Amino acid sequence: MPVPGPGYSITIRLEAPPSATAAGDIASAVGRVGGVITAFDVVESHADRIVVDVTCNALSANHAKDITDALEALPGVAVRKVSDRTFLVHLGGKLEVSAKVALRNRDDLSRAYTPGVARVCQAIAANPEDARRLTIKRNTVAVVTDGSAVLGLGNLGPAAALPVMEGKAALFKKFAGVDAWPVCLDTQDTEEIIRAVELIAPVYGGINLEDIAAPRCFEIERRLRQKLNIPVFHDDQHGTAIVVVGALRNALRVVGKSIEDCRVVVCGVGAAGSAIIRLLLHKNPADVLAVDVDGIVHNDRPGLDENLGWIAAHTNRDNRSGTLREALVGADVFIGVSAPNLFGAEQVATMAPDPIVFALANPDPEIDPIEAQQHAAVVATGRSDFPNQINNVLAFPGFFRGLLDAHAHSITDAMLLAAANAIADVVDGERLNASFVVPSVFDSAVAPAVAEAVRRAAERDPGA
Repeated sequence: MPVPGPGYSITIRLEAPPSATAAGDIASAVGRVGGVITAFDVVESHADRIVVDVTCNALSANHAKDITDALEALPGVAVRKVSDRTFLVHLGGKLEVSAKVALRNRDDLSRAYTPGVARVCQAIAANPEDARRLTIKRNTVAVVTDGSAVLGLGNLGPAAALPVMEGKAALFKKFAGVDAWPVCLDTQDTEEIIRAVELIAPVYGGINLEDIAAPRCFEIERRLRQKLNIPVFHDDQHGTAIVVVGALRNALRVVGKSIEDCRVVVCGVGAAGSAIIRLLLHKNPADVLAVDVDGIVHNDRPGLDENLGWIAAHTNRDNRSGTLREALVGADVFIGVSAPNLFGAEQVATMAPDPIVFALANPDPEIDPIEAQQHAAVVATGRSDFPNQINNVLAFPGFFRGLLDAHAHSITDAMLLAAANAIADVVDGERLNASFVVPSVFDSAVAPAVAEAVRRAAERDPGA
């Protein structure tokens, strides 16, 4: 199922004989071990040798080594250097700070810094709300993590989480013009995280919580929303939920079903799964079955924590028990945010006619998409190498753009639903089909549409 991609792209500099067959031999060697050449550049030419840069996509770090070994085994070929292009992108980090004002002479310095800046400080002291108008607070978001749930890699800690947070900040800027900054906290104590975010909050117009493990993430978000007068958004929960609900609206249009008539199975009841369920319930589905490692969540199941207890009380109307495979029988929709390879095509065949399968575990989904397509009418994944990629970047940049533009102090379910509907609406009727239920992450219409929908929702709610 996986195909070589740019995430494991390498550039191999090698020496080769100056023969007419050298390029073909190199290409064949890469192809034999499953690599994909994306560039071939002769950087030096001599009477007795050529020096070539061969850029290839691979499946993994081990596969990249296999490609290198295959080239080095060619007669007369010597590998000089192998560069991992992903690591090269990260050298020195992916962010920088640049000034918005010129500092060319004494006059400029006197206004941007002392003595002129003192008057601005006094104005904010007299009216703290002016900080949104006169400082970076009006356009700045803190991307906060403790490194306890980094991507699908687990508890890597704050330093190892920093490349992800840098990337998140770069996406904020690219897609919505929002200045975001990584805040990686060297603690996984709930109270310390809450207090640390409280202490830095004056600088920011919003807080984006990221890669904090469940169930602590629920309490951290809830209490920060109570304490702060700026919006707090846990992207692993609400960003995922927004995109899933928007994509599901379009998928149901493709198969001609109404959500009110559909039974939905949500596999994975951590941060993302719980938020998907809570937002989905606003759409009034016929029923939702939540499934975790212990099976279907129901009221009589022992050992339910606060989150699972709420879910049991608001889903599974018939109080069913059983396994994921039993839950799938007769279901209209499967949404997975859990683990790879949990079921196959034979289970999709037991679902209702024209089933929808959103297998979103990354990088390996709950079911091979090719298998799912044997019986499912619409298939979505979290991957970029299949149609219908469910990606949070469709939501969070525009969502925060709308919050900042509205000077919002809080986040409501109405805003989340407005964002989901805005994403769905970008895919107009002429483009909608089974392979295109959600727009591309590079569609320039998405972030402005989401921002406008969120801004309007915020302005309709005086409390926000």
